[in-house]
Amino acid sequence: MSNLVFIAKESLADETRVAASVETVKKMRSLGFDVVVEAGAGALSRIPDAEYEAAGARIGLIKDAKAADVILKVRRPTSEEISGYKSGAIVIAIMDPYGNEAALAEMARAGLTSFAMELMPRITRAQSMDVLSSQANLAGYQAVIEAATVYDRALPMMMTAAGTVPAAKVFVMGAGVAGLQAIATARRLGAQVSATDVRPAAKEQVASLGAKFIAVEDEEFKAAETAGGYAKEMSREYQAKQAALVSDHIAKQDIIITTALIPGRPAPRLVGRDMLKAMRAGAVAVDLAVERGGNIEGAEYSKVAEVEGVRVVGYPNMAGRIAASASALYAKNLVTFLETMVDKDTKSLALNRTDELIKATMLTDGGEVVNPNFVDPDQPTIKKGDL
Repeated sequence: MSNLVFIAKESLADETRVAASVETVKKMRSLGFDVVVEAGAGALSRIPDAEYEAAGARIGLIKDAKAADVILKVRRPTSEEISGYKSGAIVIAIMDPYGNEAALAEMARAGLTSFAMELMPRITRAQSMDVLSSQANLAGYQAVIEAATVYDRALPMMMTAAGTVPAAKVFVMGAGVAGLQAIATARRLGAQVSATDVRPAAKEQVASLGAKFIAVEDEEFKAAETAGGYAKEMSREYQAKQAALVSDHIAKQDIIITTALIPGRPAPRLVGRDMLKAMRAGAVAVDLAVERGGNIEGAEYSKVAEVEGVRVVGYPNMAGRIAASASALYAKNLVTFLETMVDKDTKSLALNRTDELIKATMLTDGGEVVNPNFVDPDQPTIKKGDL
């Protein structure tokens, strides 16, 4: 009997993505899975039920999740959804585990073997499973598109018989995956682009895209990167020096885009009201960290707020604003990870708990929270505040 994969329709109101594409349904079928897609799951990503059916899936209802061996989602399941899953089921999603100890404990009590895709290690083998990169790439692109929509001037320089339109000045704060794509997109649209980041390696990356790098390059800056390639939190002294440099630079910009996130921490405040006040009339700021409290003072969740004369875009789930593209990439990340759990000879689930990808991403298993980042080794349950 084949193992069953259930593709859930997302229940959160602002989640437009889906965990399977037509291509990944075909892939799962070739791996030996039966696939049930909840009716309407792909509607907001422009994938009609009929296309899933043509790829070999069956269109079902939420109650079909009860029989599933694997549940694929975009977001962590709700309590109601968890109650509809069978004990022992594998659940793979973007789990947002930091600070959500109660939710992890609930999945453990339900007997679920759950995996957080955002904990995928950044190693060569796992590049095709890296959801943070695939989604951040699109978020960086869309941030520029949203900024251009709100900004009431053209981005590229335009020379016409009626006069010259100067190129917009765009400043990107944070040159990770999202920031680099924002730089590239703004450059394609003809803007004059600069960027900053606390990681030394970012300087060369920014320059390679044709943007100017802005940073206080002292000794702390030279050591400001973790082994995993993430930015470290900088000292208050460095932050003050960098803030002074950035503040002067921001005053001359038309558009700023902030992308700074530190795993498990509130988003660092990068832009204060005083900086916004110094910008020219009609300036725009896009805060890609609004879901973690925001990089920009005054940013409002899911709104374009007017702050000191600057329009601050605070849309959450920026990748979800281009759901068709985001879903296609996310679904590929998922199916590539799922494939590592399949015995190619028997075409059945064969979870190798010693695999480094499994160990890094597994949150709950066998009735317990098992990920060492989210469990106190001296206690049988997670202790709130440990993170």
